[in-house]
Amino acid sequence: MHHSTARRLWLGGAFCAAAVLSACGGGEKREESKEEERQEASGEVKPAPGGRVHEVYMYSNEKGNYFEPSEISASPGDVIQFELKLGVHNVNFLADSNPGKAGLPKPSDMLQLPGQTYDLLVTFEPGTYYFQCDPHALLGMKGHLTVNK
Repeated sequence: MHHSTARRLWLGGAFCAAAVLSACGGGEKREESKEEERQEASGEVKPAPGGRVHEVYMYSNEKGNYFEPSEISASPGDVIQFELKLGVHNVNFLADSNPGKAGLPKPSDMLQLPGQTYDLLVTFEPGTYYFQCDPHALLGMKGHLTVNK
């Protein structure tokens, strides 16, 4: 066997082993988290009397990864409904990016199926709040929620 043939076989074997390991490594956890996401993502939150629902769509497409709209203005008692259109996204109001703000929600689960939603009841004090999609924040998937008085 020539040196180059042995090297190609070794590289091909290493690639196959890596592919098998990566497929096996995350499979169970992924299935488990999908089930959790379905349960948590399916719960619909109703606005307070007189409140409204603001729809925000989450995309991954030729334009990039983004929220539409990325700037939302709402009042306490309103609901922000984040709906997955394309991709895999979450919503996170990071404490580090919202200094001095209390009562921030925990990060949402990853939404993976088109049509899944994450409903957020606005209970924040008036002000501006930063949110992002964790896996796509560095790609610009960020937004702001302004809570009116």
